[in-house]
Amino acid sequence: MRTFTNVKDLGNLKAAVAEALEVKKNRYAYKNLGENKTALLVFFNNSLRTRLSTQKAAMNLGMNVMVLDVNQGAWKLETERGVVMDGDKSEHLLEAIPVMGNFCDVIGVRSFARFEDKDFDYQETILNQFIHLSGRPVFSMESGTVHPLQAFADLITIEEYKERERPKVVLTWAPHPRALPQAVPNSFADFMNEADVEFVITCPKGYELAPQFARNARVEYDQDKAFEGADFIYAKNWSAYADPNYGKILSKDMSWMVTEEKMALTNNAHFMHCLPVRRNMIMTDDVIESERSLVIQEAANREISAQVVLKRILED
Repeated sequence: MRTFTNVKDLGNLKAAVAEALEVKKNRYAYKNLGENKTALLVFFNNSLRTRLSTQKAAMNLGMNVMVLDVNQGAWKLETERGVVMDGDKSEHLLEAIPVMGNFCDVIGVRSFARFEDKDFDYQETILNQFIHLSGRPVFSMESGTVHPLQAFADLITIEEYKERERPKVVLTWAPHPRALPQAVPNSFADFMNEADVEFVITCPKGYELAPQFARNARVEYDQDKAFEGADFIYAKNWSAYADPNYGKILSKDMSWMVTEEKMALTNNAHFMHCLPVRRNMIMTDDVIESERSLVIQEAANREISAQVVLKRILED
C-alpha cells in the first residue's frame, strides 16, 4: 500500500478488519518491520487522538517517529503556486515537501478544510502535494475531505460490539456552534457503504454529504424515524457541502441533539462519536456516560487502525 486516503486502499475490507483484530491481540508482533525506519507526522492542525495513536502505532512497529507541528517552530508555509511570497510565509511546500522526504520513510499528513475555496479543499491540494512530491508513502491523518484512520477505527469498533450479523448503523447530524468540515462523516459514510451494515444518514435538508461519499446510503430527514431499530448511533456535526452554502452553518436546531429519549427509539443502540465532543450540544451527558457509549473504545482503536495501515505500508 503506497497511499491511504479511502476505504478502497484497504482492499478486502473484511480481511482488513480481521487483520486489525489480530494486531490488537499482539501489538508488538511486527516490530521488526519498522526497524531503522522513520515515520514523519506532519500536523497543520491541532490533534490529540490522531497524534498520540499514530505515534504509538509507529512505535509498536519499531519505527522512529518525528512530529512536525507546522504552526509551532517551523517556517510559515505557502501552499499555492503563483503566489508572490512577499508576506509572512517564508517557505513553499513545493520545496519543503521534498526536503521532508529526505529524512523519513513514511509521511502522515493532517490538514483540515479551510472553507475558503471548495475546489482547493475537495481536490485535496495539500495532501496531494505530499503524495506527488515527497517520494514517500503518504497516509491521511485527516485532510480537507476525509479522515480514513478514524473511519477504519469506527468499523473495527462496530465489528467488536455488534450484536447481530448485519447491524443498522445511523450517522446523525447534530448541532454545533462552529462550522466543521465534512471529513469525518465523509469517511464514515465511505466505510459504511462498503461494510456489511444497513447504513442510514439522517440530517436536516441542506446538510447532504457529497454524492461520492453518501453513495447508496438511505438519507432520512426525520431523525426519530432514522433511529428506529438502530444498533449504532454515530453522532457528528458537519457544515453544508452543496453550493452556495459550502462551509456554512444552516441550522443550530437543538432538537437534533442525541438524548436518552431518542436513544430509547433504537434497538438499545451503542452511541459513537469521534471526539472531541461538545456535551449538551451533540449529545447529553447521560448519553455519552451511559454503558452503551463506545467513545473511549473507538478512540483506543485509533491505535489499531493506524498500526494496520503502517504495517501494510512497511510490508510493501
